[in-house]
Amino acid sequence: MVDHGFVRAIYNNFYALGGGMYRCSQPNPFQFVRYQQQYGIKTVLNLRGPNPYGSYPLEQEVCQKLGIKMLDLPIYSRRSPRREEIVALKHAFATLEYPALMHCKSGADRAGIASALYRLMHLGHPIEAVMSELHLKYGHIKQAKTGILDFFLATYQARNAREPIAFLDWVQQEYDHQAIEQAFHEEGWASLVVDKVLHRE
Repeated sequence: MVDHGFVRAIYNNFYALGGGMYRCSQPNPFQFVRYQQQYGIKTVLNLRGPNPYGSYPLEQEVCQKLGIKMLDLPIYSRRSPRREEIVALKHAFATLEYPALMHCKSGADRAGIASALYRLMHLGHPIEAVMSELHLKYGHIKQAKTGILDFFLATYQARNAREPIAFLDWVQQEYDHQAIEQAFHEEGWASLVVDKVLHRE
């Protein structure tokens, strides 16, 4: 109940990204089994990292039982990604064994930004296309504090439009997460819904 597992048992926010990668909300053990049977999942990228909820030891147990490699790579939904987190994702995408599945709690915010970065850095899709991974259809609310993720991508989009620069070059040479966070302002009502009603992490 606390971790909203009863909702995810009904709807897991599951989508294919291409290239053997899938995104979803926190799967339960039965869903892990189904996804491996249907899609041949070999690696799970846990964007929540270790957490105090029962879903974490259950995930560890079922991945070990199924022979799925589990990677903990926590990212956050209410701040701009740090440079080292982006580099770690890039490395993970380049080295993990596919087919792979990445998930956060609800499959909306952290899964959304990680999906956008996967398509941008690993598949080579343009920034204009990958921004759709942060969308209301996944449960992402850009007017809330989680909109910082949209603002992060939009900042690069605007910079690239002025003078083309590769995303990782921008991250390494110009990116300032503090400046982005200071410039971003959410709408209060939306943050209330995300923080107090949906209990997003």
